[in-house]
Amino acid sequence: QMQLVESGGDLVQPGGSLRLSCTASGFIFDFYSIGWFRQAPGKEREGVSCISHFGRSTNYADSVKGRFTISRDNTKNTVYLQMTSLKPEDTAVYYCAAGRTFDSCLSAPISPWGQGTQVTVSS
Repeated sequence: QMQLVESGGDLVQPGGSLRLSCTASGFIFDFYSIGWFRQAPGKEREGVSCISHFGRSTNYADSVKGRFTISRDNTKNTVYLQMTSLKPEDTAVYYCAAGRTFDSCLSAPISPWGQGTQVTVSS
């Protein structure tokens, strides 16, 4: 059974940085693209970034481009999201999920949603 567990969320001041981790189990990790998503209070969940099976391809939502960096370590079944220059509008619960392909990673994730990790950007 596919399972992905998010961690690393925290309260951070505007302009600060955080690194989120997504650790997977129950499937062959390097067969799948992995995406990060977020859901702010009162808003729908949105795709933030995706990384392909071996990390050769990445994409980002316009709102985080240049500030967030996605990476993966297939030896640890883990995907990371390095977030810098954080803004109050980045406040959300962040989730990760697996996608069958890079193109469908953010539009049609196939793994169950986890608990997510809370990121709060506030002074």
